[in-house]
Amino acid sequence: MLTDTQRAELTTKLTAEKTLLEEELAKLGTRNPSNPSDWVANKPAGEEFGADHTDNADIFELEQQNNATLNELEGRLNNVLRALEKMSAGTYGVCEVSGSEIEVERLYANPAARTCKAHMGDEHSLA
Repeated sequence: MLTDTQRAELTTKLTAEKTLLEEELAKLGTRNPSNPSDWVANKPAGEEFGADHTDNADIFELEQQNNATLNELEGRLNNVLRALEKMSAGTYGVCEVSGSEIEVERLYANPAARTCKAHMGDEHSLA
């Protein structure tokens, strides 16, 4: 069971990570106006498609890399937001697979962890 001090420390870590992730996401994209929890990648500044197929391929590859990075950061942000919601609801630190407590050292290593150590491999399959 987490102490009040541990909860406060982990909330601080989650809030700092949220801020950092939002800053990084803002560098790569913008919030989707019709769905604020979704981010859309920006087109690289000054990069326009033209007649040269090689240049176009380079631009397309850069856009794909930015999109992949944006998707990874967005997933991490969603996990942080979920953890902060759980903190408010009093359900933080409970494994989403087994319902058991998540180990304190795991939460300090990854405050947005959704599973205990025994179910770490199942985390990617959670909705």
